[in-house]
Amino acid sequence: MSMLEKIRQSVRRDQVFDVLNKQDYSEVDTSHGTILYVEDVSVSFDGFKAINELNFYIEVGELRCMIGPNGAGKTTMMDIITGKTRPDTGSVWFGQDINLLKMTEPEIAQAGVGRKFQKPTVFEYHNIFENLEMAMAGDKRVWPTFRAKLSSEQHDRIMSVMDTIGLTEHSTQRAGALSHGQKQWLEIGMLLMQNPLLLLVDEPVAGMTHQEMDKTGELLTSLAGEHSVVVVEHDMDFVRSIANRVSVLHQGSILAEGTMDQVQNNQKVIEVYLGE
Repeated sequence: MSMLEKIRQSVRRDQVFDVLNKQDYSEVDTSHGTILYVEDVSVSFDGFKAINELNFYIEVGELRCMIGPNGAGKTTMMDIITGKTRPDTGSVWFGQDINLLKMTEPEIAQAGVGRKFQKPTVFEYHNIFENLEMAMAGDKRVWPTFRAKLSSEQHDRIMSVMDTIGLTEHSTQRAGALSHGQKQWLEIGMLLMQNPLLLLVDEPVAGMTHQEMDKTGELLTSLAGEHSVVVVEHDMDFVRSIANRVSVLHQGSILAEGTMDQVQNNQKVIEVYLGE
């Protein structure tokens, strides 16, 4: 056996990184039907209260839309859930037994919380298959990532996610050549490769064509059930097309919750947001 072959075998993902690739979420206790608890959370920046006694809950498998005017605290809310910002007070629990406020950003991601930012970040000089493959890799160093050998199970997983995001026909296309909407779908697929239980998606349809918006709505709707999905979005037509339940943020707190019709007819919401 050549030295190169020995090195390749030593970095097989299905052997060396099995624990990292197959994360065990059995510790997440969702027996009460709730996957995310955000309770009495507040945080201030230089005297400005960005989040003010925020309370909300996300149920297992639900698709929740979060709306609100600029400065309402939507981004800070996601920063707190994913460990980027530490609140001054309050608690954030993933299931009933995982305290997110005691975890680092990588630990939160490994526990099953995935976040997609507004601007897609893909590996533009690699094709779609390779992007999904690298998103799955446990060891992100250059040599293991590019020399590791996929198992048949992992290959099938990539093909399944590619089908879910609707990019199977473009599997060998360089990511940099994709449309804006396709890049958004690819990044969602890269998150799915990490098997998250909870997905936080920030303004997924910004800059999209109407056709891409429709496909994005179908994708996010299809993910609900197997995943819990929280969508932060400004486009009210898009929110109306996918949302069963909407939460309205204002000045760092929940102003109203309910169906889109209930929210639209809420006088306080009309005054501070929809009427602007």
